[in-house]
Amino acid sequence: MRLADFGDDFTWGVATAAYQIEGSPDADGKGPSIWDTFTHRRNWRGKTPIADGTTGDEATDSYRRYAEDIALIRDLGFSAYRFSLSWPRIQPTGSSRVNRAGLDHYRRVIEECLANGIEPWVTLYHWDLPQGLQDTGGWTNRETAHRFTDYAQIVGEALGDLVEHWMLFNEPLNIVISGHLVGNFAPGKRSLPAYFASLHHVNLATVWGSHALRSATSGADIGTTQYLTPPVGGGPGPLADLAARSADAVLNRAFVEPIIGRGYPWEEAGLLRGVRAYIRDGDLDEMTADLDFLGVQYYTRLRAPFLPIPGLWTVPQFGGGGADDAPTTSLGWEIMPEGLGMVLDAMHAYDHFPRLVVTEGGASFDDRVVDGRVHDPARIAYYSSHLAEVAAARERGVPVDGYFAWSLLDNFEWALGLVPRFGLVYTDYATQARIIKDSGYWFAEQLGGSARPG
Repeated sequence: MRLADFGDDFTWGVATAAYQIEGSPDADGKGPSIWDTFTHRRNWRGKTPIADGTTGDEATDSYRRYAEDIALIRDLGFSAYRFSLSWPRIQPTGSSRVNRAGLDHYRRVIEECLANGIEPWVTLYHWDLPQGLQDTGGWTNRETAHRFTDYAQIVGEALGDLVEHWMLFNEPLNIVISGHLVGNFAPGKRSLPAYFASLHHVNLATVWGSHALRSATSGADIGTTQYLTPPVGGGPGPLADLAARSADAVLNRAFVEPIIGRGYPWEEAGLLRGVRAYIRDGDLDEMTADLDFLGVQYYTRLRAPFLPIPGLWTVPQFGGGGADDAPTTSLGWEIMPEGLGMVLDAMHAYDHFPRLVVTEGGASFDDRVVDGRVHDPARIAYYSSHLAEVAAARERGVPVDGYFAWSLLDNFEWALGLVPRFGLVYTDYATQARIIKDSGYWFAEQLGGSARPG
């Protein structure tokens, strides 16, 4: 796979998220987020909800080392950096007072990107809700959608002179299902009413936030991201098809169709009718987000049993569930590159989004440092096969014009802690040293970066 074949108008980037890399949880007036609270929680046995018992208190220390990380992006040859803002750094409680020090920090990060010839692609919300809003119900409370709209306005006005590319949300599926139904993500809810309420309120916030951001900026390129999967149903004969269609409705369509004015697909998944209790008069008539692109995020396909209960579906944090002979990542996720082409085709079929951008893709492997090098041929093969699917989609006429690798660095991987390693750059957590992996050098060689093995 030759990356030059994608052309000069294709965006090549890497992605990170604030809680996963920043550390410095209370620096410069930052308030606590739901992930600060969640990772420090202990059950009666003293066990945390994080697999290895770690937190994001230090992560990769990128709040202080952002210039070093941006220099890595430059040296790897990438032209764009997708990162998220920490809402409680900007509004410590999620409402009212703006923390100027938080905004100033992100302005410095953006200016550092621009000084290194890197386009900043800014995500407003990557799961770290201010704890102050969670204390009043979080995403189960409709008011949080209003507070997000205010936040989008604040950030757009403060940073819109430097930032062109924006994303509203990262993967609402994980906010809603992992956070409010399965409970393995913050805030750790396991409740059908919480699932229904958060689903509608996050969709509302996407729509309202897009219009607020548009009004606060000039010439902005606005999108949002979705985790998308080609679901495969379990069960015999027609039951498998029914399960797959129900899974598609709950895992994909319930997040995409409401924000483009098509309502909820409850005819395919009766369970979704529970969201009706949270829909107010006029909501569905006004639910069309103002988007220039959709961010497509894909790692592995999700499987669905016949029972149409979303909590029973395998989500990425619990493994893939592919065929016995299918190659897998270190997390057991099935490597299925054709799934990326399938979801790109599915989004293009809506005939709604002017552009698609793959805003996340990547794989965790058991990386080791040997004589100062990290050899990760499986990751190179992963990217090569998935990028071939992007190239094929472009040949079919799918308007996909960018790809962001997850992730720049090994980092704190949510409920899985520090064990999974997705980065193009190895993080030695004891010293915070960064070591470029062979996959990073592979990108650098093709993208014209200066990084070369020593």
